[in-house]
Amino acid sequence: MSTEAADTIRIERHGEIAVVVPSPEVEEMHETAIESAARIVIRALREDPPAGIVVDLSQVPFFGSVFVSFLLRCHSLAKRTGSEIVLAGPSKNARELLQLLDLETLWAIYDTRQEALDALVGD
Repeated sequence: MSTEAADTIRIERHGEIAVVVPSPEVEEMHETAIESAARIVIRALREDPPAGIVVDLSQVPFFGSVFVSFLLRCHSLAKRTGSEIVLAGPSKNARELLQLLDLETLWAIYDTRQEALDALVGD
């Protein structure tokens, strides 16, 4: 994994749950850099499928269409592997964008990472 990609989006494992953690810089990055990082994350999730995926947005003030595309690719992968994806800690602006795009109906949204982890483990 390139240093930039590793610094852009990382994956943490909490038992059978994968936590995808984008850095705050994701909103300022060129779309090719985000796309590169997204491919690496998707490949890692495909190689070791988790029981659930939490995308921790707590460090990301806002994001654009390339990141939304990444979220949708994660969602597609999760559905194919029979797991669930949830979002945690979106900023007010990010939450408004998700509502505008009608994506809050696609994913459960939790205020904190711990709430999201608890919800997935409780399933």
